[in-house]
Amino acid sequence: MQWLMRFRALWGTYKPCHGFRPAPQYLRYQSFSEVGVLRSSDHDVPKEFNFARDVVDYWTQIEKMGRRGSNPALWWVNDQGEEVKWTFGDVTDLTCRTANVLTHACDLQQGDRLILILPRIPEWWLVSLGCIRAGIIFVPGTTQMKVKDFVYRQNLSKAKGVITTDTLAPEVDSMASECPALKTKILVSDHSRKGWLDFRSLIKAASPDHTCVKSKTNDPMVIFFTSGTTGLPKMAKHSHELALRSSLPSCSRVMQMKTNDIFWCLSDPGWVTALVCSMFHPWTVGSTVFSHDLTQFDPKLIVQIMFEYPVTQCFAVPTVFRMLLQQDSASLRFPNLECCWTGGEALLLEDQQKWTQRTGVPLIELYGQTETGMATGTSKGMKIKPGSLGKAIPPFDIKVIDEKGHVLPPNTEGSIGIRIKPTRPTGLFMCYEDDPVKTAKMECGDFYNTGDKGIIDEEGYIWLLGRDDDVINASGYRIGPTEVENALAQHPAVAESAVVSSPDPVRGQVVKAFIVLTPQFLSQDLEQLAKELQQYVKSVTAPYKYPRKVEFVLELPKTVTGKIKRHELREKEFGEV
Repeated sequence: MQWLMRFRALWGTYKPCHGFRPAPQYLRYQSFSEVGVLRSSDHDVPKEFNFARDVVDYWTQIEKMGRRGSNPALWWVNDQGEEVKWTFGDVTDLTCRTANVLTHACDLQQGDRLILILPRIPEWWLVSLGCIRAGIIFVPGTTQMKVKDFVYRQNLSKAKGVITTDTLAPEVDSMASECPALKTKILVSDHSRKGWLDFRSLIKAASPDHTCVKSKTNDPMVIFFTSGTTGLPKMAKHSHELALRSSLPSCSRVMQMKTNDIFWCLSDPGWVTALVCSMFHPWTVGSTVFSHDLTQFDPKLIVQIMFEYPVTQCFAVPTVFRMLLQQDSASLRFPNLECCWTGGEALLLEDQQKWTQRTGVPLIELYGQTETGMATGTSKGMKIKPGSLGKAIPPFDIKVIDEKGHVLPPNTEGSIGIRIKPTRPTGLFMCYEDDPVKTAKMECGDFYNTGDKGIIDEEGYIWLLGRDDDVINASGYRIGPTEVENALAQHPAVAESAVVSSPDPVRGQVVKAFIVLTPQFLSQDLEQLAKELQQYVKSVTAPYKYPRKVEFVLELPKTVTGKIKRHELREKEFGEV
């Protein structure tokens, strides 16, 4: 990463990219003391929008006017003591260079697709924004991807290019013959590789003069592959509305970020949350995006970072906060932290309460999907109902519906739906690319059916009960795994758990709990402890929900961001039938 720090001295005084224009009227500058924020309207969608031009370049101008403050736009660090701090001017310069690299050296044009598989390194921001400037549709992927995953994604997306590190490059080469559409391979590394273009060399030589494409707001911008809890992953295509949504007043009011905030998102760069929370949302209001490379999930390191760096807000999946609470730290009173946000899986009530007690900082749950981005939340200052997902974030109109799309009364279990008729709301995905059947299947009357089960109370607060495919049908009872996990979490023996369905010759399916024990219970008789936990669940929730099967494990399968891979446990169970 030294090249990034050395390179900064090479470009000297910032040179604005050709074709810069001030923020359009629909993103009005309003002064709040010494800071500026971008605001649009929840319903007035402009015909043209490009995040790089209309947001990043806007803040570059605000910096040049001396109206933003001294915090960097991007603050990146790693364990080797390397550190990168970029202003918005730096980001504009470098992403204009990147756009030129992609269109000239890499021969990619507007509408072409590029698979982006990079870890948490500064080039991830450069390539994402460079694609947006050039109108190239980027296809993010997790670095945990295997060869078969890459081949599936490349052939389905028909991407003309791929950019990755030397970790995945050999595997891409080994399967290149199976990917006929792949023409350009770009390497982000300190070492060269035959057949691959050297991104770092190319960007040093590239011109900072670039004319941003005149992208329509509804032009495609990015394609995400869904996590595929059932069946193979689908291509969820988003337009530039996904980025525009962060400027909508209702969305901005949820986190209420300020230009002097330093926001850390721990999501994997391959997921939609990383794009929204590590770029769109904080940079829309001129905040600092903080990032650590976190090559391995290490809760002790995360605690250390929170003490050493002035992070004011952060986002991570619930499992991360649960693991931080288990650390032998004398204090979790982080000096600068003001608020924490979570989502991606169920947040246990006990973890939410413990976090606030030990840190003095609220832990607020958000809800969204690959297809939706941020859909619900509890705004700062709004009443928090523990266990709820907050309320719908306009212009999303969220209801609980039945299988025919009829709106159900309050406190009635059904599917969480987002109204798409007569007007499709800003920020909802365009479609499942090249799959009209699956796209149509998700439409239910006037609603997009999220596939998640939930209830809405009289005040509009939403509770998540689980995925349709996570719900366990046992002897006629429908059981949400979160309900059982919440009950288990209250027992002192349980450090964490994951509940799935398991085949049973009599009942068809039964509840099974995979449990990680707290240290003081590791030496106990496990058979007796399993019975104790089963009885305990019966005592704190409806008895039919208790886990008839219990398996003690040393750890649960997780993503690099700490999210439990419940689907792997379910597949393991049914693979043993």
